[in-house]
Amino acid sequence: MPGAEPGLYLDANATEALRPEAREAVLAAFDLVGNPASVHADGRAARKLLESARAALAARLGARPEDVVFCAGATEANAMAIHGLAGGGAIVIGATEHDAVRAAAPAALIAPVDAAGRLDQAGFAALLAAHRPALACVMAANNETGVLNDIAAIAALCAAQGTRLHVDAVQAAGRVADPDYLAQGASSVAISAHKLGGPKGVGALLLAPEAASAFAPLIRGGGQERGRRGGTHNLPGIAGFAAALDAAHATTCPDPRLAALRDAIEAGARDCGARIAGAGAPRLPNTACLVLPGLAAEAQVIALDLDGIRVSAGSACSSGKVASSHVLAAMGLGDLAGNAIRVSLPWNAPDDAPARFLAAYRRLAARALRKSAHVSTSAA
Repeated sequence: MPGAEPGLYLDANATEALRPEAREAVLAAFDLVGNPASVHADGRAARKLLESARAALAARLGARPEDVVFCAGATEANAMAIHGLAGGGAIVIGATEHDAVRAAAPAALIAPVDAAGRLDQAGFAALLAAHRPALACVMAANNETGVLNDIAAIAALCAAQGTRLHVDAVQAAGRVADPDYLAQGASSVAISAHKLGGPKGVGALLLAPEAASAFAPLIRGGGQERGRRGGTHNLPGIAGFAAALDAAHATTCPDPRLAALRDAIEAGARDCGARIAGAGAPRLPNTACLVLPGLAAEAQVIALDLDGIRVSAGSACSSGKVASSHVLAAMGLGDLAGNAIRVSLPWNAPDDAPARFLAAYRRLAARALRKSAHVSTSAA
């Protein structure tokens, strides 16, 4: 309708809005005709841009430039780490890991989490001691709840057992103050451009020096990325990736404005009878996981969408399906694991986002209350 208010996008953990700095870098890179692997002048110009982006990412994330391995995204980066560093040994993963990690390590041992969703370090340490796995995989920040894990402490537990640690930092990079997980003891780190305001379809695996020397490639090809990942480089994507990461850290990180908007949304949702999953743990500033008894997550997502509010339920990487969350189930929410939505504020969220979201959410809560009352009356 002409003059209608535009939709409110609150699904940044699925993909962030493209930052203008990233858009400019992508468009500039499109003007370079050369392949970075070519030795002529056009190829050298493309190679110069590639290595400049690599150096910028390395400096921001605490890696050596030669140990930044560009790839198609975090799903590939996670698979690369598991294939390249496990060496056929046992693998331990957290119970709330992303499906990309779960699918790449289907026989992994599962470490429990506490009620707030943080890795149970005692249970994790016991698995390490009992099985002496070759690799552990732990996410820095959960994609559904925003809950942060203590990577430094987890890395110390791994080091004590001679276990490498792979960190899925997809949601943390660009949103936490210090994403230098290699310095904290990780052997490898996965990041993705589109989760921090860069273009879709590009990511990177960061390797610690000791891991780089032992890494076995998943995709072989023409020798790109020092033989660690074959395939022609997505140069526009890589240029936008580096620009987006710099832009994300150009202002205060974590962003106190997003934290204030998130807190306002959670306060209003609590008034509607919602429960906040992971509220007792340190979390990303932009993420709220709202559990509303009496109304399935799919119904909530659809109703909010009809009101112009874009949110999601669980991971966005499940082919459009809305199902009960394995993350919330691992946190002990039982049947309520199917009643949660994720509200994730993008870097450019408007200041009126809480008011607009809560206006629609209150209607949802009233609907859930009516449904609950009807069920109670019918049962009586």
